[in-house]
Amino acid sequence: MTLHVNGEELKTDAKTLEELIKNLQIENQVMAAAVNLNIVKQENWKTCELKEGDNVELLRFVGGG
Repeated sequence: MTLHVNGEELKTDAKTLEELIKNLQIENQVMAAAVNLNIVKQENWKTCELKEGDNVELLRFVGGG
């Protein structure tokens, strides 16, 4: 299926938000996630099903000064 992840088109076989994050190899980072502008809590990533054409935003937190 094709998704739009952080504004970029991405082809993936991930069925859930958790699978997508694992496939992108960013599962160990602190982040916020939204699907079609709806924030998805981390405890719901496993059950958040993705559909063709969904817009996914993955925002990573970084420290700095």
